[in-house]
Amino acid sequence: MKGASRRGSRAGACAGVLLASVATLFALGGLHAVAAPSPSEQTHAAAGVDAAPQGPGKTRVTAAVLNLDGKSLEPLLDGEDASYDTASIVKVDILATLLLQAQDAGRHLTAQERALAEPMIRNSDNAATNDLWREIGGAPGMEAANKRMGLTATEGGPGAKWGLTQTTASDQIRLLLSVFDGAATSKTDSPLDKDSRAYIRSLMTHVASDQAWGVSAASGSDHALKNGWLQRTASGLWDVNSVGQVTVDGHHYLVAVLSDGSPSMDDGISVVERAARQAVAATTRN
Repeated sequence: MKGASRRGSRAGACAGVLLASVATLFALGGLHAVAAPSPSEQTHAAAGVDAAPQGPGKTRVTAAVLNLDGKSLEPLLDGEDASYDTASIVKVDILATLLLQAQDAGRHLTAQERALAEPMIRNSDNAATNDLWREIGGAPGMEAANKRMGLTATEGGPGAKWGLTQTTASDQIRLLLSVFDGAATSKTDSPLDKDSRAYIRSLMTHVASDQAWGVSAASGSDHALKNGWLQRTASGLWDVNSVGQVTVDGHHYLVAVLSDGSPSMDDGISVVERAARQAVAATTRN
């Protein structure tokens, strides 16, 4: 995405905060959404209005990178592997859980489930996510699936507040290992079958153009991602996250960058993109 258009999109998303309505808050089941003129821009943030206060301080960021073409299952970490709010990156986890539950039932996703899953990932649609969060059984359903996918440090958000799920950068790499194919994943034995993995990858490869930022800054045009952000109600500071796969010089990398404490969404995006570039560059040198 061109820098000018991306920054214009960011500005539109930030300006959308001023347009958030009471009706939107109720429609999201207690979520604090960033409203904006277009449907895709309305759906990026997902945080509970009762989010825990976050006091003023330095921006915090953690990046994890794993060479998907290598044999190691341990990502290179830059920063403390601490817990962060997921915001909308949890939507990848929700879809993986839905697909795993469908596999267990010996069926494919229904047309209605696909009609919800696709805008949830491509456009980060919150209303679709609300429906699928309820369908998978909320936090308990997702955590049961996560245990099978090897996640060890992800705790589902309370009640309907899926955007307040807590996770770590290394746990997001574990999730991505269950989705993407490569030499490293041959040892992970993902519970997701080939068709389920391909479906998630396809949606992450074709996100809306206004969301083509984040870990994609570390690669050229070949990437798959999911972004998320939310503004803390108590402090006004922003959590901005990005996860996915990037390709550099023909090699594939899984990347997860989590951050919080940014004074604006645009600042948070800059922090995430800089961390992604630095972490991937460090990995390619090793």
